[in-house]
Amino acid sequence: MKYMFLLYGPDLPEPGTPEAAKVMADWTLARQAMADAGVLIDCAPLQPPEASTTVRVRDGETLLTDGPAAEIKEVFGGFTLIECDGLDDALKWAARVPTALDGMVEVRPLIQVNRQSAASGAQGGPDAAGPGAGS
Repeated sequence: MKYMFLLYGPDLPEPGTPEAAKVMADWTLARQAMADAGVLIDCAPLQPPEASTTVRVRDGETLLTDGPAAEIKEVFGGFTLIECDGLDDALKWAARVPTALDGMVEVRPLIQVNRQSAASGAQGGPDAAGPGAGS
């Protein structure tokens, strides 16, 4: 089963500072542990919220807004995508992510999409097996 970790926390420290070096070292260790265990698919930080653009389509008109879709105290700063045996395993990995120490990690299972149906022009909904299907 695939799980997305949505990483929320304080702003990252200024690049070049000892605090930034520690964050990078902590993330390198966590990333390497997941890679060594064979569960890591991808992991990346995001640009700051002010670099985002929110897109909405209303009555056929595309509306663009600078900034994130929601104003929240914590910053959505990145993601980690893993594949593991189940939720218990995913939660153990999420607890090892450095963001869990000073922010929070939202763990969300992905819905398996039947890519053959989507490629043939059908709606790309969940497999016949449903949201709990493995990958």
